[in-house]
Amino acid sequence: MDGSNQDWMSALPEELWDIPLTELAIPGSHDAMSYCLDITSPLLRSESDLFRLLDGLFYCVTRPMIFKWATTQDKSIEEQLSKGIRFFDLRVAHKPNDPSDDLYFTHVIYTHLTVLKTLECVAYWLNSHPKEVVILACSHFEGMDDKCHELFISCLKKLFGSKLCPRKESVLSLRSLWASGYQVILSYDSQLMARHLQLWPAIPYWWANKKTAQEVIRYLDWNKDMGRPEGFFVSGLNLTAPRAYITKNPKESLRTLTFSNWECLREWVEDQKPGSDPNSLNIIAGDFVGPLPLCSLVIALNHKLRQKSSTQRRERY
Repeated sequence: MDGSNQDWMSALPEELWDIPLTELAIPGSHDAMSYCLDITSPLLRSESDLFRLLDGLFYCVTRPMIFKWATTQDKSIEEQLSKGIRFFDLRVAHKPNDPSDDLYFTHVIYTHLTVLKTLECVAYWLNSHPKEVVILACSHFEGMDDKCHELFISCLKKLFGSKLCPRKESVLSLRSLWASGYQVILSYDSQLMARHLQLWPAIPYWWANKKTAQEVIRYLDWNKDMGRPEGFFVSGLNLTAPRAYITKNPKESLRTLTFSNWECLREWVEDQKPGSDPNSLNIIAGDFVGPLPLCSLVIALNHKLRQKSSTQRRERY
């Protein structure tokens, strides 16, 4: 396992320790748990009736296709952490007709691994890396009622305990978080979030919904021109192929599409900068963050903050 970035936050120069996390460049994983999709699991309830019908009639065709195009990652969550990923896009759901309280991750279908078992691995990893901070963005929550939410939130509080950073925390710099022992910022995309001080609101995600790097970049640049949101936000490098394209290109997959567009995306990432300026970026998330060097590229952007700081000091004197 490549662990060169496993402690990248603690390895940042001290002059960056007082910069808010919302102004650092942070690598993220889009649909982080899709590496363990269960090809035999049911479709999500939100899928269309037509797609359900086709899946029922042509299961041996649709399932390999779903697997090829819904799989966005190929490394475990521990491997992603050690690669340097610090933002995780986690889509949570309860399976239909499942009498248990178990929750699973989703992307068209459900995962093998349960949510709590996975997050236990995250908590264990954090124990070994006490100066690394992760942002867990839980969303979707298909099939979950209020009772299910409250049980899940209770489990999250118990699991992460004092590692959870409360949303009232006004200073989100690494130095401040280290002093308080906070390692987890837990975003929860539900109105129930307001009842719990340990939960943060949904984090804006710029999703282009396009299949080429050029289209994704145009969309991200348009958003940049509009000005960055306050707080955390995500620029998604992930490509999205429409079902008509998927049907016409049976030999392709999300992996082949992503890799063939990577060079153009890489060049765009290298030109970006973090910080507080209106056109700066914060979290940059992508697919296949294991084999592609997204983490190293994004982490390296933080050194542009040092250059800016040095320039400002020279101008003062």
